[in-house]
Amino acid sequence: MKIIKCMSEDIEKTLDYAEECAKKAILYKEDYPIASRAFYNKSTVLMDTIKLSHDAVVALIEGYRKDKGEPPAPMMAIYDYMHERHINKSAAIKALQEMYSK
Repeated sequence: MKIIKCMSEDIEKTLDYAEECAKKAILYKEDYPIASRAFYNKSTVLMDTIKLSHDAVVALIEGYRKDKGEPPAPMMAIYDYMHERHINKSAAIKALQEMYSK
């Protein structure tokens, strides 16, 4: 299903931007606290939107299973690979957000 590829790519790009915002929040915390807080807030909002996208992908896969049986193995292999990348990147972003909060 091409929509899963599309959504996974969107998640990847959003993760990259959320990470960039979290890093800027830390970088500017002392000198520009208002801007820093904006970057932090943007990072957290982006992570919330990623959760929405992830939930949609899971629903698509579950719907496919319900209607057609198991998804094709190559599709699931790509999804599993991307999902693992997303989990690892999400953990790194959350660590950055925690650094900001301290």
